Amino acid sequence: MVAIPFQRALDFRYGEVAEVAPGIRRVIANNPSAFTLYGTGTYIVGRGAVAVVDPGPADEAHIQALLRATAGETITHMVVTHTHRDHSPGCRLLAEHTDAKTCGFGPHGADRMVGGVAVDGEVEEGGDKDFVPDVRVRHGDVLAGDDWALRCLHTPGHTSNHVCYALEANRALFTGDHVMGWSTSVVSPPDGHMGSYMASLRMLLEREDDVYWPTHGPAIRDPKPHVRAFIAHRREREEQIRQHLGKGVLRIAEMVPAMYAGVARQLHAAAARSVWAAMLFLVEQGEVECDGVPNLDAEFRLRR
Repeated sequence: MVAIPFQRALDFRYGEVAEVAPGIRRVIANNPSAFTLYGTGTYIVGRGAVAVVDPGPADEAHIQALLRATAGETITHMVVTHTHRDHSPGCRLLAEHTDAKTCGFGPHGADRMVGGVAVDGEVEEGGDKDFVPDVRVRHGDVLAGDDWALRCLHTPGHTSNHVCYALEANRALFTGDHVMGWSTSVVSPPDGHMGSYMASLRMLLEREDDVYWPTHGPAIRDPKPHVRAFIAHRREREEQIRQHLGKGVLRIAEMVPAMYAGVARQLHAAAARSVWAAMLFLVEQGEVECDGVPNLDAEFRLRR
């Protein structure tokens, strides 16, 4: 296994606001799980006229905590990294209290085509099919307030519409689920795509950010080793797949128990989807093939 330099645990209470850096506050939603760790960390950027990054799940208690944290201020932007249900649905509740526009790359599956058809949020479990941003951002766009500016970095992979936001004045990057502070992300086809995910990780290595603020987990204060470890981890998974195929283990369901022996069995279904994403990446690269549709239940083999 590759050692990934995860950071120390957070010190927080649900519903309380913490100033984690100059001009950056965080409120954590009470939605802990095996996929969210402590819960969704919503960031408030700036003072006076502020942006809210990832308003979180449709949880009224969390929205009220955000309103308390911004009392006397104006929320001008609701900024969304991607459309999973622990990130974007809170926009609809927060919109009842503010005229701020929602900002994001697009609806769920907006930039991922499978068989010539855009991925539908209704098809992918966990997708927020109702979210459509008021402002559709693209790579390089800048969202700005009185004392802050966020540059949009399209980072597809975890989802096709994933965006990281760079607070360049602070050399800080809000990384959503693209780079988390406690775990690698699940890459789940059809909207998740391993080739895009790896390219998005490599893009971050070209930047000189001092700190990442992920939506789940603590800050990442030495970003490049963290990203390199994520890349190495995925390369290791690819090598495990090659070894299994070389031994005649041809189905993903037969690989997962060995590849994820240290992971709780209830998480193996999610792990299988990441293995599937890695397998599809190897198919795209011409290393692996299968007869018929390369779905989760297919038999794969090394290309001779």
